[in-house]
Amino acid sequence: MHFDAVVIGTGPGGEGAAMQLAKSHKRVAVVEKHSAIGGGCTHWGTIPSKALRHSVSRLIEYNSNPLFSGSGWQSGLTFSQILHYTEDVIRKQVKLRRSFYDRNSVTVIHGTASFVDNHRLKITKHDGSLEYITTDQVVIATGSRPYHPPGVDFSHPRIYDSDTVLSLAHEPKSIIIYGAGVVGSEYASIFRGLNVKVDLINQRERLLSFLDAEISDALSYHLRNNGVVIRHNEEFESIEGHNKKVVLKTRSGKQMSADCMLYANGRSGNVEQLNLAAVGLEPNHRGQLEVDHNYRTSVDNIYAVGDIIGYPSLASAAYDQGRICATAMLSGDCDKALISDIPTGIYTIPEISSVGKTEEELTEQKIPYEVGRAQFKHLARAQIAGTEVGCLKLLFHRETRELLGLHCFGERAAEIIHIGQAIMEQKNGGNTVDYFVNTTFNYPTMAEAYRVAALNGINRLVK
Repeated sequence: MHFDAVVIGTGPGGEGAAMQLAKSHKRVAVVEKHSAIGGGCTHWGTIPSKALRHSVSRLIEYNSNPLFSGSGWQSGLTFSQILHYTEDVIRKQVKLRRSFYDRNSVTVIHGTASFVDNHRLKITKHDGSLEYITTDQVVIATGSRPYHPPGVDFSHPRIYDSDTVLSLAHEPKSIIIYGAGVVGSEYASIFRGLNVKVDLINQRERLLSFLDAEISDALSYHLRNNGVVIRHNEEFESIEGHNKKVVLKTRSGKQMSADCMLYANGRSGNVEQLNLAAVGLEPNHRGQLEVDHNYRTSVDNIYAVGDIIGYPSLASAAYDQGRICATAMLSGDCDKALISDIPTGIYTIPEISSVGKTEEELTEQKIPYEVGRAQFKHLARAQIAGTEVGCLKLLFHRETRELLGLHCFGERAAEIIHIGQAIMEQKNGGNTVDYFVNTTFNYPTMAEAYRVAALNGINRLVK
């Protein structure tokens, strides 16, 4: 079979590219290694972990609500029970995403793709049979997987990575989480919400150091306040599985043990089975490929998007990369690019989201700025919902009042941030903090935090 384009991988990046190409009337095939489409995002990463987080968050909310807490109706769920809900969400996502390919007449081939040359691919089917297809162009969107360092026995039944933890069948009373990045911090919140004792090992001086320091400190405080033990500036010396225990020793001499361990430190690109040598492509030490602004590799007809090219390694950005890549494939060049300020959503408990500059960046760049804050505990909607932990923080230029950064900590932060993001993207003077003062918000809502924070910041400008 011959195709105009073949996309390897059906995660967000592959889907974005395939849909854009198909809607331009190209004959497109996608090759998916696994038995169901959706990639790591749908089956092992974004969707299942966020579904887990949502269930645990609702459980915490239920148990802490005065309406129920005094009634003796305290509820508890196990990790395995919550996974059933997660599996239902995954099934719905797979069904939906499969319908996209069907509606747009994209051929879906299940098997492992490898290059014969830059126009020919070998597909190894699940039953061992081989199929060869030819194509004019190729998009590599194979994603990434958890990094496995030497010396850690991931075959041990109590040592997990962020993929295999979803198969956790026993009910641990304690867990060591090595790596305090986004994934490690999210799972620390999830397990602590299930009353599991958590040791969170961080190789850096503070949690999520790319965040505004105030937000990072707030996360540290609430994790510790909920019982998570955080150990900064630590590297593991050894990790050993002993029957139903895991023992971790640090280079500083500390030793800790738990019922199981989650290793959540780094990811590697899925390149090993592609036979990239056949087309002259060489990934870096992290299994990532270099691309230009059109997502074209050093081979003219081969492109790459998503985790396989590194930063920003976000599902949201990967989909946009796929669409931009497809546009370039169709026209030879594309003047579109990812927005400069990509929002981050971190699904800890409470949630975190931000876009734009941090206070530390503005201070280093000597930009005169002011801060406006709205504490959730002062908002009627938060009081009604019982979600009073958190705040919204606006950073804006003291002279032009232009919005420079938005940072939110608390329930629904990843939703709330988009209101401010929409204003930040306005041109011709439309991006100012005054918008929030001059706009009437529904009451009571969490969106009202923008008006409160804007007034708080503007009041600081008064001489």
